Amino acid sequence: MSTNGKATPILGKLIEDKARAERYSIIFLRLALGMAFLNGMCIAVWAVRKECGIRNYANYVKYAGEVNSFMPAFAIPFLANAATVAELSFGLLLVLGLWVRVAAYGSAVLLCHVWNRDGNFLRACLAADYSVFSACAGALVVAVYEKRKRAAQN
Repeated sequence: MSTNGKATPILGKLIEDKARAERYSIIFLRLALGMAFLNGMCIAVWAVRKECGIRNYANYVKYAGEVNSFMPAFAIPFLANAATVAELSFGLLLVLGLWVRVAAYGSAVLLCHVWNRDGNFLRACLAADYSVFSACAGALVVAVYEKRKRAAQN
């Protein structure tokens, strides 16, 4: 707020037009989610430590096996690769604004899997530390907004 009690011009325009504020907020949320997925991919590819990331594929598959301990051992390499492809795909689709509703719902499902992996309390705390809960909620908000926007256009 300025000294005369009026909001700055940009903020004032945003507050006055609630539809615009909602649209910009959703775009920001969509970009933040997409960049978070792409950042995770960058960390995996350019991992500094030798035991992390895809530079040490055996450790990566071992970690995927721990996360998916309920699955049979033969499925773990497929799941490890599928999770990587899903993260990259959802991140790119969200950032580029393509198939947003599908990417947002897929992101929510992927994040729920991280959240609920095996009911371990320590892992649930780690999920909270990495903002998995808020990212999952954000993905659902983007998906519902896109669905509502599409229904309004028809």
